Order: sequence, then structure tokens, then C-alpha cells
Amino acid sequence: MAEQPYDELSIQYSGGPYDDETFEYRLMKPETIEAGKKYPLVLFLHGAGERGDDNTSQLKYFPTEMASEANRKAFPCFVLAPQCRKDKKWVDVDWSDHEATAMPESPSDQMKAAIQMLERTMDENPIDTSRVYLTGLSMGGYGSWDLTARHPDWFAAAIIVCGGGDDTQASKLVDLPIWVFHGDADGAVPVERSRKMVAAIKDAGGKEIRYTELPGVDHNSWDHAYSQDAGAIKWLSEQTKTQ
Repeated sequence: MAEQPYDELSIQYSGGPYDDETFEYRLMKPETIEAGKKYPLVLFLHGAGERGDDNTSQLKYFPTEMASEANRKAFPCFVLAPQCRKDKKWVDVDWSDHEATAMPESPSDQMKAAIQMLERTMDENPIDTSRVYLTGLSMGGYGSWDLTARHPDWFAAAIIVCGGGDDTQASKLVDLPIWVFHGDADGAVPVERSRKMVAAIKDAGGKEIRYTELPGVDHNSWDHAYSQDAGAIKWLSEQTKTQ
């Protein structure tokens, strides 16, 4: 797994039990940044297996795919990759539960750190605010459902892979383009979690929701979701938020 072209950055966390602690993260910039031009930004939330403090493990899967020559040329953008600390979560719920847990009143401290990274990235770089995107897998899929429900107005679109959310929040997501992926043989996160979120959004009037269920696929549905064959990255790049 190539670590480059992701810059190593850090922030001083503010608020909560990690106040003034350093959180490290990675940021890939477009190969060429033209004067006066603004670029899309994708926030990626990794899965449980990539937690830690090495500031490297979170570059698997989506960040690696986005660093390919083909994607860098077809979709010049910033990619922000925070890392959740060991034994912590983007959202404090049980991933294996077949039924939804009510969305916590506040984001987790790990999510608050990611939000601070997102805000800093947008403040310090030429970001097109109409083309800010979110994607996450597994634990990061849960994080993506949580963050989109809290701030649907922040994003132009999202790709959410084998996660789950609070389906009572579905009405907040009816206007956000979302493409959901899940393997029907997933042994870690029940496929019902994605099915219920998609159904709830449709029932609430959502017409921008897509769902791809992968027959016979276990937990690694991200292998397909982020592949060129799936077309989801291309679809993501084409979405623009109405200001």
C-alpha cells in the first residue's frame, strides 16, 4: 500500500476529553492546483480494522483507489482521511445489532476530531463547497450515516458501504444523493441495516437513494463499491449541491 501522495498533517483537538491532544490525519491534494480554481473534497471514514495512531492504516481501500493514476486524472480532488483511535468508534453504537440504535445526542469525540479536520481543510484550501462528499465503510459506514443525518447540508453526495444508521432520521436525507452498498452474506454488519435505511429514506419521499446489494459477498463489499466497475466514484464526482 503506497502512503503517498498523502501529506501527513495534525490538529490540536479542542473540546472533550482529548482537549489539546494532537490528532494526525492524511490529505491528498490534486496533482495540479490552478490559480483561482476550486476543487472537490472527499471525506473518508475508515473501518474498525484501520484504527490506531500510525496515521497510515486508514489509507487502505478508498484512499488507495483515489491515489491511482486513473482516478487522479479523472477526478482531481482533495481526499481527507482521518484515523479513529484504537478501541474508539466514529459513532457509539453496536455494529452487530440487527435493529437500529437511536442516534446519540452528540457526535463521538472521534467524529468531532474528524469534523475539525474537515473544517480546517476547507478553511485552508481551495475547496468547491458545492462538491464536498462523504464516504465510509463498515464502522465508517455507521459514521457516514451519523454525519449525514446531523449535517445533510454539508455534502453534495455520499457513498455508504456496509454500515447502518438510525432509520428514524431518514426524513433528513431525502434530498441527499446517496449510493449504498452491502453484501447479502455480511457476517459482521447485518445487511438488514442497509436495507432498512434505504427503505426508510424511500418511504420518507427520497428519490436520490441508490442501493446495490451484492449476492454472496461477505463484509468486504467495499472491494466492489470502490472499483472502477461499480461506477460509484464516477457517480460521486458528478454530483453537485444546489447552493
